Amino acid sequence: MKVQCVICDGQSQLDDDLPLAKKLRNRPIHTYMCHDCYERIKIKTEARLASGNFHLYQYDTKNNEF
Repeated sequence: MKVQCVICDGQSQLDDDLPLAKKLRNRPIHTYMCHDCYERIKIKTEARLASGNFHLYQYDTKNNEF
């Protein structure tokens, strides 16, 4: 299966038997991000968390509030 990264527009080839390929085929809202872009976002997010200037808002399901 041929896929394209949503960030860098790089094209990759996925094996048709992979769970990710099945997810992308059956649920069109899911998007593909290449490994390089995923790692870059992961590192930058961890750096923001470590800086202390990043506040993660999580939804409280008990009180239905943020």
